[in-house]
Amino acid sequence: MLEINNLSVFYDARQVLENVSLTVNSGEIVALIGPNGAGKSTLIRAVSGTLPIKRGQVKANGQEITTLAPIYRARTLAVVPQAVHLPPAFTVWDTVLLGRAPYLNFLGQTSARDEALARQALEQVHALELAEKRIDEISGGEQQRVLLARALAQDTPILLMDEPTAHLDLRHQLELLQLVKKQAREKQLTVLLVLHDLNLAALFADRIAIMQNGVVCVAGAPAEALTAEILNSIYHVPVHIVRHPETDAPLIIPGL
Repeated sequence: MLEINNLSVFYDARQVLENVSLTVNSGEIVALIGPNGAGKSTLIRAVSGTLPIKRGQVKANGQEITTLAPIYRARTLAVVPQAVHLPPAFTVWDTVLLGRAPYLNFLGQTSARDEALARQALEQVHALELAEKRIDEISGGEQQRVLLARALAQDTPILLMDEPTAHLDLRHQLELLQLVKKQAREKQLTVLLVLHDLNLAALFADRIAIMQNGVVCVAGAPAEALTAEILNSIYHVPVHIVRHPETDAPLIIPGL
């Protein structure tokens, strides 16, 4: 379980998150949506511990994040960041094995379990055939799948994802989010992710949290949060809402 209570974050004396409260339960996927600059990525970074918290607290399974030693934090939270510059000389295999760093012995040696989990993670994201390639030899979309594999190999109860579908084509977007949902259900993962595609959020998230100007202004099930009235007020564009023919999830069509 992930609990965010009255969280406030400042950049250079400028408040960028204000009293944000949100709970994500085990086995649940909560999608953060909202316009650019709303504070979504900042919230992910604050929850992961890479940004200092001015006020409030973040609890992971009842323990406050700021009190955890880095190694235990890394065993609790895994992060799939926005597209990052990965070390070009690393192979895909080396990169995914980095997810096992919190579990290595004092000599830094990998075990058979570490290697088995790294292999399994690459298989899950359909990237095992890339294992021996260098990072600078694969595409941006392939790198994004490698970042997810690294997080899965980390084997944590909480998964934070910042625009994980960036650079992916439609097929790989669906495969990635289907995998995340499967992992959430089977392993009771707690998943908080940022998405810009509202329709993907509606299809795969259990709940939607809409951010604007550093606050969570709406939170609820997709059908409750993704209404024409709410989206018009947040994005300042007309939209139409229809129902998915198979899942009945709300689908958003921009107006003209």
